[in-house]
Amino acid sequence: ANTGLIKDRALAAGGDTSTLSSIASTGFGLTGLCIGDVRGYGATAEIEGRVLTTLSFLYNKMPHENGFFYHFVDMTTGARAGTSEVSSIDTTILLCGVLTCRQHFSSNAQIVQLATQIYERVNWPWMLNGGTTFSLGWLPESGFLSYRWDTYDEEMMLYLLAMASPTYPIPASSWSAFTRPTMTYQGITYIAGAPTLMIHQYSHAWFDFRKKQDVYANYFQNSVKATQAHRLFCISLGSKFSDYSADLWGITPSDSVNGYVSWGGPPATGPIDGTVVPCAAGGSVVFDFSDCMTVLQTMRQKYPEAWQLYGFVDAFNPLTGWYDTDSLGIDQGIMMLMAENQRSGFVWDTFMKNPEATTALQLAGFTST
Repeated sequence: ANTGLIKDRALAAGGDTSTLSSIASTGFGLTGLCIGDVRGYGATAEIEGRVLTTLSFLYNKMPHENGFFYHFVDMTTGARAGTSEVSSIDTTILLCGVLTCRQHFSSNAQIVQLATQIYERVNWPWMLNGGTTFSLGWLPESGFLSYRWDTYDEEMMLYLLAMASPTYPIPASSWSAFTRPTMTYQGITYIAGAPTLMIHQYSHAWFDFRKKQDVYANYFQNSVKATQAHRLFCISLGSKFSDYSADLWGITPSDSVNGYVSWGGPPATGPIDGTVVPCAAGGSVVFDFSDCMTVLQTMRQKYPEAWQLYGFVDAFNPLTGWYDTDSLGIDQGIMMLMAENQRSGFVWDTFMKNPEATTALQLAGFTST
């Protein structure tokens, strides 16, 4: 109530007492407040108040380094949690939520001012750490992390917001600094970095890449292909895991019976064991609506334990009867935003009203198709 920060995860049945927040969850949640307002899920004045509380805390009290925030923080104080890094991509997800609020609540001068200040405070070139691609993050104890956003992943929004910054921009040439390796699976060829479906979802939650392309690709159609390839990949595992079928599929980073894992495919990655992850299909409804809805309806109708207080649990395994006890903010978030984009295009339409969003696409060389 005092910070507006949103939990990283919570007990799916309710009653959670943890205080760990993630800034990515908060970014999805800020966008969710806009959805809640436009759909009448709460009083506008109350929702505006929650947004204002969050933005005010982020700008005035939340610890930051050159405008970038720690990935995980204490929800009640904003203090860094454990050895968490200052995160480039998670700060960007937060900023996407901040900028969505700036446009949706554009008649509220305080929200507009705070959102603009939070975005324009970010020193993007600092996170390049002398290179042409972004570092994943920074630690006060040891400096920049050695890994970089140098291969196609969920980082399109990171480069786009940085290129369009009116205060600390990076060169437009940065758009070509990360590689775009291709994958061919069962005759479907697409750009693919990590073999996880989330990389084809996250930037698309806010940036509207429909009917647009740069010199490399139509990224919306690329995500369509990636979703279709992942569906075929899961179906191909049906002989090994009998639950996988055209009606039930989806593996992307999530909880498992052995903790959080980064799994997916193609190619098969991680200790795949028959677990299904609702946000795999749920976050891709805009790319393959019919197939993804079939999966979500199968989960809802045949596996009632998979649906609890906040919607779907993060993951479950029909073969072993294991159901996650938690819901994760970013996984609920991507499903919520993509559901709204599928229904109305609201998040796309609102976010793209930010002049920096259209400027970014122009700088990256996008043209209409």
